[in-house]
Amino acid sequence: MRKLIKFFLVFLRIGAFTFGGGLAMLPLIEREIVDKNEWMTKEEFIDIIAVTQCMPGVIAANTAIYLGYHLFGFWGTVFGVLGAILPSFVIMMVAAEFFLTFRDSPVIQAVFMGIRPAIAVLIFSAAVRLSKVVDKTAYNIVIAVVSFALISFWGLHPIIVIVGAALLGILVKGRSENESAD
Repeated sequence: MRKLIKFFLVFLRIGAFTFGGGLAMLPLIEREIVDKNEWMTKEEFIDIIAVTQCMPGVIAANTAIYLGYHLFGFWGTVFGVLGAILPSFVIMMVAAEFFLTFRDSPVIQAVFMGIRPAIAVLIFSAAVRLSKVVDKTAYNIVIAVVSFALISFWGLHPIIVIVGAALLGILVKGRSENESAD
């Protein structure tokens, strides 16, 4: 039970103090799960992020669900997802009540002006950290560059790019296994 509470508190902290959505949370989740608590390796974490990115829903909740189940079974899922969504739920309830009243306030505008670039850096930081554990093969670099271009310049939905990359991986892996068998 102590480990479940610790797991809950990890996601409660992450949910309460991370702004910018799920991608901005990834470096914090990784630090807590991989570095600090050593509940899994960096490679396992990357695999879980790949899976949770492919699922519909909020990445923080998906990650909490997957990690919770992976580490502690059903109750890990419950504790993880509650920890991940409870802060957002409470904050959104309060924000919804007061935002309309204060949205034109110079202080609120200044806060958002300061937060936006910090969030962009958190997301970029997550990309840099995650890229460190990906093998730097020509294949992986081409997939990364093409995926970036398809999403950033042509506006293709990330799910389509992920599914396409997965299908391409299946084709390439199947072809290389057939060639090695010959």
